[in-house]
Amino acid sequence: MSIETQSNNKRIARNTLLLYIRTILVMVISLYTSRVILSVLGVDNYGIYNVVGGVVAMFSVVSGALSGSISRFITFELGHGNVNRLRTIFSTSINIQIGISLLIFLLGETIGFWFLNNKIDIPAERLHAANWVLQCSLATFIINLISVPYNAVIIAHEKMSVFAYVSILEAALKLFIVYFLYISAWDKLIVYSLLLVLVAIVIRIVYGVYCNRYFAETRYQRVHDRTLLREMALFAGWGFFTNAVYMFNTQGINILINLSFGVTVNAARGIATQVEAAMIKFVNDFTTALNPQITKSYAARQMNEMYKLVNRGAKFSAFLTLAISLPVLFEADYILGLWLEEVPPHTVAFVRLGIIATMLDRLGNTGYTACMATGTIRRYVLLVSTVGCLVFPVTYLVFEIGAPVEAVYVVFCGVYVAVDAVRLYVMKGLLKFPVMSFVRGVIGRILLVAMVSCILPSLVIYMADESFSRLVISTMVCLASSIAATYYVGFDSHEQKVVTQKVVNIYKNKIKRI
Repeated sequence: MSIETQSNNKRIARNTLLLYIRTILVMVISLYTSRVILSVLGVDNYGIYNVVGGVVAMFSVVSGALSGSISRFITFELGHGNVNRLRTIFSTSINIQIGISLLIFLLGETIGFWFLNNKIDIPAERLHAANWVLQCSLATFIINLISVPYNAVIIAHEKMSVFAYVSILEAALKLFIVYFLYISAWDKLIVYSLLLVLVAIVIRIVYGVYCNRYFAETRYQRVHDRTLLREMALFAGWGFFTNAVYMFNTQGINILINLSFGVTVNAARGIATQVEAAMIKFVNDFTTALNPQITKSYAARQMNEMYKLVNRGAKFSAFLTLAISLPVLFEADYILGLWLEEVPPHTVAFVRLGIIATMLDRLGNTGYTACMATGTIRRYVLLVSTVGCLVFPVTYLVFEIGAPVEAVYVVFCGVYVAVDAVRLYVMKGLLKFPVMSFVRGVIGRILLVAMVSCILPSLVIYMADESFSRLVISTMVCLASSIAATYYVGFDSHEQKVVTQKVVNIYKNKIKRI
């Protein structure tokens, strides 16, 4: 293993650790605040915020596409070490985001306003508050949109500690929101929406100050590079379709649920989304630390190194997700009862099915990054996103024939199995990616680890009655089973040696300190 590769691996491990520490702290605070907010707002208000916020999030198909474009161009140029080009890319991206912000504002105040007041199923007495939520959601969205180029620079430079510290600050501010909701005598849904805008402003200022201080390329300058603008717009145009698919498969589904089942079921979906978001954070923290290395490896034409990063990234993120999700899968009823004062109907089923759906969705994260690194994404978008967009119409059809609301997750899982297969086909043509090594070394090992990990926890659940002591025991058994299965079944011989050596070194260092 070369010195450069070892250095890259250490940087990935360090960045991942920092992001996981951040995620654990933020997740604990988020779970507490979600519980209190649901209690303070009530099921209906919580459902209203979930569905109205979803209307605004629908517009992120535009911003999300541009965000991916900006991140790719900045990371790629860092791989080449072209500082002047970086300054031009950053300033161009700021111009683009300002223009998109104006577009999003106009769409929200016209289409969004009409859709909210004429199509969404909201009690008449809460429509005024819902319109406040719409305005605040638009403001929060636009503030976050302007932050995208700054965040992209931080990720490209692999300064993950900044995300860790700022995310902890953001979580602390949300604790303040909880306190203020308790003491506020005004409409709590409106107050909640306004305070989220305030938090977004604070976080935006913090990121801006940091980037302007430490990264020379983030100092804005007037640029008119039409060639670059056209190149970024073309790349983002294909990304637009990919993001549109994702939005229809998430926020679009929320609207279908609202139209078919009402705001109470939207509240259950919102709770399940909180759990899914916590899982996605764990996976994304790993891939966020890994993605710049994938793009830089491609830019340097180190293809074998890139293949290894894609495979190990997909495999390790799946093992991490399995380890944290197993206790929730087995003890969802009891955990939700402890977490929430009132558990909305369908929540338990949503949480369990959502975990499985998330694992299937996240499996292709590193492969997506590798494809984006090429800059040639037309074929990827046409094939992968076309299959992915089937979730929305198929869900609509199954709801029309009277299927239960849980069917949405069954549809999602089925479609994303097909998406993962098509993605591998595209990667083979675009990157000459070794598909069979991925099937055997990644998918095969993931399935084996999942099956082995479930044996002992299933026995515990079967033999013991539901209680706090069973929760503790089953959680410990889930963790032990998943770790053992990952090491003995999931890792290859080289990975086992590396992990064993790391553990031995840590043990020796502790002995020396004693």
